[in-house]
Amino acid sequence: MKRERLANGILTAVFIPLCILYMMPVIIVLYNSFKPNALINTDTFALPTAQTFTGMRNYVEGITFGNYPFLNSAMNSLQITVVSTLLLLLCTSMAAWYMSRVNDLFSRIVYYLCIFSMVVPFQMVMYTLPQTAMRLRLNTPHTIPVIYMGFGAGLAVFMFVGFVKGIPLEIEEAAAIDGCNPVRTYFSVVLPMLKPIYISVGVLEIMWIWNDYLLPYLVLDKTLYRTIPIHIQYLQGSYGHVDLGAVMALIMLSITPVILFYLFCQQYIISGVAAGAVKG
Repeated sequence: MKRERLANGILTAVFIPLCILYMMPVIIVLYNSFKPNALINTDTFALPTAQTFTGMRNYVEGITFGNYPFLNSAMNSLQITVVSTLLLLLCTSMAAWYMSRVNDLFSRIVYYLCIFSMVVPFQMVMYTLPQTAMRLRLNTPHTIPVIYMGFGAGLAVFMFVGFVKGIPLEIEEAAAIDGCNPVRTYFSVVLPMLKPIYISVGVLEIMWIWNDYLLPYLVLDKTLYRTIPIHIQYLQGSYGHVDLGAVMALIMLSITPVILFYLFCQQYIISGVAAGAVKG
């Protein structure tokens, strides 16, 4: 017991400074969002004082800057993230269930193609992606989830297949004996058991899609559609002047929903990732 307590104390003493170190970028962005632009440029690490505290002015300026409303950018990001994540979860989980249970040559080929897609650098396709998306009319917030499904399917299928292999086949056989067809078996029997890995994959995909800058920048028409990362990139005035206070404020507005969502679901993430990576 004493050794365990000593080990726990040492680990706590080591990891608390590491946690603070990892949180420092977020903390710096947070208190800089309440400082004037001039002070951010000259003394980035200084805390705001009673004289330099700007209140919500940076947030108001960031939201009202430019001709493209920030609310539209937020709604575009929300729509793309929600639709892309739901599409990814539904399609890849059903595909993974089929691959795990059928396990024929075709299923194995598709599975290894999904795994191979994880090691293909995005830079290999980014030059042809805008033209392809334009020709296929995938360059709007309503259709770009199809592209996200293509880029995110590899990791999702890999994690789902590993988890499904740990589900006893007898449960599905019992459902089939009771008269369930494959669709009903999936939604009534398999889907409830996939909850831990569903949440894990969902959180990972949401964090990626919500914060993604490059893919929407390449695909979307910036005059008509912008996401929050693209909106922040356009926060510059004449002669390239950038209002860093407004940028910091919008960065905080951008990362806060993801941080809260991650903290709410973190208990499912580790268990789901471990189960999806180890089982099978």
